[in-house]
Amino acid sequence: MSVQAFPGPDSPRAIFGNELRRLREAAQLSQAAVAARLGCTQTQVSRLETATRTPSKSDAEKLDRLFASAGGAYFAALHRRITIRPGGPIWFAGWAEEIEPQAIVLRSWDPLLVPGLLQTESYARELFSRGPQADPEEVEKSVVARMRRRQVLDRPNPPLVVVLIDAGVLRRNVGGAAVMREQLGYLAEVADRPNVTIQVVDPDCLAGLAGAFMIAELPHGQPEAVHADSPVQGQITSSRDYVTSIRNRYEAVRAWAYPVHVSLRMIEEARLEWM
Repeated sequence: MSVQAFPGPDSPRAIFGNELRRLREAAQLSQAAVAARLGCTQTQVSRLETATRTPSKSDAEKLDRLFASAGGAYFAALHRRITIRPGGPIWFAGWAEEIEPQAIVLRSWDPLLVPGLLQTESYARELFSRGPQADPEEVEKSVVARMRRRQVLDRPNPPLVVVLIDAGVLRRNVGGAAVMREQLGYLAEVADRPNVTIQVVDPDCLAGLAGAFMIAELPHGQPEAVHADSPVQGQITSSRDYVTSIRNRYEAVRAWAYPVHVSLRMIEEARLEWM
């Protein structure tokens, strides 16, 4: 099953675009007129309305001033929903539903676990079920959502996926030997795809100990977006300074990565150890 490259009609970015179009037309303003007020091009306004461009904080603030009768901070609130969502699965939906499906390149680093995009169902279920006060029904919903993410790998023209994982991940016991054999086997299988590269990082690398992150390169000239994890909350942002910082950290980690053929041999050796 393929995934649309654009967010669904109920996503905050789609709502942002629909409301911009509705208010613009109600005010009898052309896209060019709105572009003049935002300090951008008519094409960029068109992309905002079709949800193929992520609005900036400045865009949202200017639109709130332009359409003050709509409440004064409506677009700013939508922008916050697009760019940062605290609190686990609800927040992460911003990445999984709006950014990841339209990415043309996804780069990731994880020092502790197999990244979510490449997890098997049993591996993911074990992780969710071991969370504090895990509710079985919520665990299953989370597993379904995580498996749905893998659809981006099967869409037409899938993204280039470049994954860096710490060597310790291969021997970290998540669910027992059978789960680990299946998970490492899936890594080897998916690495056979021409658009997927998996590299194991030397455990002496210290640059990545600050935590896991992903970097999404987006189409239509949109700025790159990053997703960074923490135990309490995550962050999604396209802030240039933040993206540059994460990019630099990614390159520092990648410098410690083993070549692809060596990495795949290490994955297979670890899989055999779980027999």
